[in-house]
Amino acid sequence: MTPERFNSTVLDWFDRHGRHDLPWQRDITPYRVWVSEIMLQQTQVATVMGYYDRFMAVLPTVADLAAAPEDEVLHLWTGLGYYSRARNLHKTAKLVMEQHGGEFPRDVEQLTELPGIGRSTAGAIASISMGLRAPILDGNVKRVLARFLACDGYPGEPKVAKQLWEAAERFTPAQRANHYTQAMMDLGATLCTRSKPSCLLCPLREGCRAHLLGRESEFPVPKPRKELPRKRTLMPILANRDGAILLYRRPSTGLWGGLWSFPELDDLDALDPLAERHALRLGERRELPGLTHTFSHFQLAIEPWLVRVEDAAPAVAEGDWLWYNLATPPRLGLAAPVKKLLKRAADALNAGEMS
Repeated sequence: MTPERFNSTVLDWFDRHGRHDLPWQRDITPYRVWVSEIMLQQTQVATVMGYYDRFMAVLPTVADLAAAPEDEVLHLWTGLGYYSRARNLHKTAKLVMEQHGGEFPRDVEQLTELPGIGRSTAGAIASISMGLRAPILDGNVKRVLARFLACDGYPGEPKVAKQLWEAAERFTPAQRANHYTQAMMDLGATLCTRSKPSCLLCPLREGCRAHLLGRESEFPVPKPRKELPRKRTLMPILANRDGAILLYRRPSTGLWGGLWSFPELDDLDALDPLAERHALRLGERRELPGLTHTFSHFQLAIEPWLVRVEDAAPAVAEGDWLWYNLATPPRLGLAAPVKKLLKRAADALNAGEMS
């Protein structure tokens, strides 16, 4: 199939069956497209939609995002995971304001110089919001092209990635690049899905090598699987008599960077030094049901303990610690497991399970 026939087929399908009413397809600007693309990395459209609307309601422009406190940005991101995306979003907004006069560069290479914007994301911003001819290769497009070409090898390998990028470049049209980009993402999301692709409805089925070979499920070749290592941590949930919970802000780099969390200990013996550090007099303690959280590179087994604080100083001495009021919670960035454990702690306290 020639590139011209390929992209015209895709565009014809998009005009009739593509998605035209997603939140980021309204009032299209580079800012709105950029935020949607960052949110959609590693996350399904159905999940992103609610987060996107809330984010835009609070931070409708790049200037608003640049001026926002980091806690507000992370609060709006709470539950989406991969929090480095939110931190890079904040950094990039500041750079766009400081170095580009509040306007996103109309150039793919310049866009990729901004934190958190890779080649594919830059291509999406340039094509969808600026109408520039710029190929993309997100997960959906990668799957469509890998099947169409019956591309052997894991797409994360440099040789295979090069082959797919060359195909993306070859098939991207000079005209209607914005619609073509959205169409390719839609094809991967709605028809050429990871499992049980709807090949009979696909406009590219006649030229798709994987379909012609009856091997659709074999492409793209999956990443070689490795067993995830497992780590353990004990998290004390320190609750004072007002029902507030002691949290600390994690370092800006590393796991859950910049988010608020519980202390992490090796065992309960480490509670006493923690209490002494913050002038706390501890009382009853009880273990809550454990929680396992899976990261991309390991699993974390969390052992939560609800600990009553009988007496404490009116304020926490250090700036990166605070008492989190469960009744009127402040707008902070919380990791998903921390949010779950705060709810468990609130349920236990409200049920009178601790004196």
